Amino acid sequence: MTNPPLILLQDISYRYSGTENLILNQINISLKKNQRVGLIGPNGCGKTTLFHLIMGLLKPQSGTLRYKGTALENEKDFRILRREVGLLFQDADDQLFSPTVLEDVAFGPLNLGAAPAEAKYIAQQTLTDLGLIHLEKRITHHLSGGEKKLVSLATILAMRPRALLLDEPTNNLDPETQTRLIEIITGLDLAFMIISHDYDFLVATCEDLYLLDKGHVTPGNTSHLHTHHHAHPHGRQPHKHGDS
Repeated sequence: MTNPPLILLQDISYRYSGTENLILNQINISLKKNQRVGLIGPNGCGKTTLFHLIMGLLKPQSGTLRYKGTALENEKDFRILRREVGLLFQDADDQLFSPTVLEDVAFGPLNLGAAPAEAKYIAQQTLTDLGLIHLEKRITHHLSGGEKKLVSLATILAMRPRALLLDEPTNNLDPETQTRLIEIITGLDLAFMIISHDYDFLVATCEDLYLLDKGHVTPGNTSHLHTHHHAHPHGRQPHKHGDS
């Protein structure tokens, strides 16, 4: 395959254990180099599940997942993908586990084989680039929700990924932190796919759109985002969504 996409899902189907109906039914979707994709759909339609399949955290009933053209068939294959694709969880507390911010951000480079001094340098440089260096000595669980979200992103970027999967990154963020997150994401020179119910955020960050509903993916474009955004009754008013 000449210049294959970074991530390619071919006829991926998945059902939850103990159920008969497929939550994802022969899904075909791709993420190319430097492509910026938004993924929207109703609650419970399988958006988060799709990300977990890409990362190898779940196994599909059928279909093929490829990374840079190579089929991913076992845990060893997925470890290669995980070194180069970063997943930002909905809940930052699922991402952060070290005592301090610096230790959390340095963990990824250490895990990839960097020496302690190099990992510390990479972590500090990443925090500096994101305007977060003032947090390096802070105790992680004492951070605000917005700070945790930005630090979670820093932990991924410190691993110098080729692509990002961002799962509802604006959940429970104040407008100032959302604006900062948009600045960071749009300034990145890499591919990403974003799950979000925040249409303003998708308009600001994505170039392409996929709609996931009733087990199927429909490709679209940002004109759909603008149309849906203006029709959205909540706009930037706070409103809570359930699990994706």
